[in-house]
Formats: sequence, structure tokens, C-alpha cells
Amino acid sequence: MYDPEQENTTVSNPLAAGALAGKRALVTGSSRGIGADTVGYLAEAGAKVVVNYRNKARRAEQIAEGVVAAGGDALAVGADLTDHDSVQAMVDAVVQAWGGIDLLVLNASGGMESGMGEDYALRLNRDAQVDMLQTAVPHMAAGSRVVFVTSHQAHFVETAETLPEYLPVAKSKYAGETALRELVPQLEAAGIEFVVVSGDMIEGTITATLLNRINPGAIEERRGAVGKLYSVSEFAAEIALAAVEPVPADHTRLVGDVSGFTQA
Repeated sequence: MYDPEQENTTVSNPLAAGALAGKRALVTGSSRGIGADTVGYLAEAGAKVVVNYRNKARRAEQIAEGVVAAGGDALAVGADLTDHDSVQAMVDAVVQAWGGIDLLVLNASGGMESGMGEDYALRLNRDAQVDMLQTAVPHMAAGSRVVFVTSHQAHFVETAETLPEYLPVAKSKYAGETALRELVPQLEAAGIEFVVVSGDMIEGTITATLLNRINPGAIEERRGAVGKLYSVSEFAAEIALAAVEPVPADHTRLVGDVSGFTQA
């Protein structure tokens, strides 16, 4: 039976020691889950890491403290990504501490939470992503990279069916991806690379948990269809790899099975 509280599968760091030595990485939504594991991989590879949180301050601080205790460099910085002033304050804090940003991982997303307003998914998954990028870019030099994290359910929403319960979120994330891709020419002109990492359902994430509550059996059904779903740690490892591997020609790194997503 699907257990949303199951422990993550532990995987080895896909990045070589020192692969990101001296690099300054900001990972949004990294106080838990995929973002937290991504921070861990980047830090182990030598990057200075920003652990961003919205309201889980102590959890973010513990992650940062763990990085420092292991000999790394980390900051825990709170920011509501739907509030420009909050985003600007976070970027300013990173620039003041480290002088700039070399890697921006746009991991934070949502839209299935209750009580956040009907337009919250679009504000977070599109508007906030663009604002975060545009706020960071002035402090990113040539050779820097932006990684946008999404799902197959969102990436293929225009050409394939997805779960009705997830459709509003999927459409908002696709809108965010589209808006970010429109900025690629500007990024490339500045020497900044851009890559999208898209994954199938990830076991243990908040989204998967909420989907399974609304549509019991949804996770088991998808797992049965493809044979295996990635764990949080396994998907985070793929995001970490996207920080160093050559950017695909179409800027898209597909993780896991795409069965059922490539056709309407």
C-alpha cells in the first residue's frame, strides 16, 4: 500500500567531490523534500548553498547547520516567493554574503494547498518563478545556470491527459515553464544556461500525498503502469546532475518513464 510517510531511498551523490567547488547555489523550496536533498548533493559537491523556506525556518536552519558541520557553507533564508519584496530581500542577503549566484534551482511549487486563494497556483508556479529568475539574473555571471523543476503531468499537459485533481496545478506549472522559456534568449545573451528537469510522480512528495488523498490509489496505479516511481532522493539526484551536465538541445531533461504523457 502507498505510504506517504515512507522513508526515502538513499542514493549516492551523483556529483563528484569538488565538482561545484566555490559555486553559489540558491535552491527555492529547500527546507524539505526534493529541495532539501538537492541542497545536500550540491553542498557535498562543494557548492555554497542557500536553503530557502517560506515558513519552516527551524527545518531550514537545521539543514544549513548540517552543511556547515560537514565543512560546507550554507545560509538559511526565508522568502515568500509570491512577494517580490521578500524575494528581493533574499537575493540581497545572498549577494551581500557571497557576491552573487552561480546556480539557481527553481524547485518551489504548489497549488493544492487549502486556503491560499484561487489564483495561488498561477501566482506561485508562473509569476513567482519569473520574478525569482529576473531578480537573480543581475547577480548571475556568464557560465551560470538556471534549473527549473517540473513534472511530466505539467510538462506534457497540452498533449496528454493528467489527473483531473492536478490539472489546475499542471496548467499553472506549464504556464511557468512557458514564461521562463520565453526568457531563454535573454539568458543566452548573458551567457546563462537554462534547463528544465521534468519527472514522473515522485513517491513521498507533498503533491503525491495530496493527490493520493483526493484520488486514493492514484500512486499505486501509476507505479503499476510504469513499474517504478522515483523516490525524493533519486529525483533530487537527477536535479543535481542537471546542474553540471551539458544542457540538452531543447533544454529539457526527462526523468523516469514518459509512458502516457507523450500523446494525447
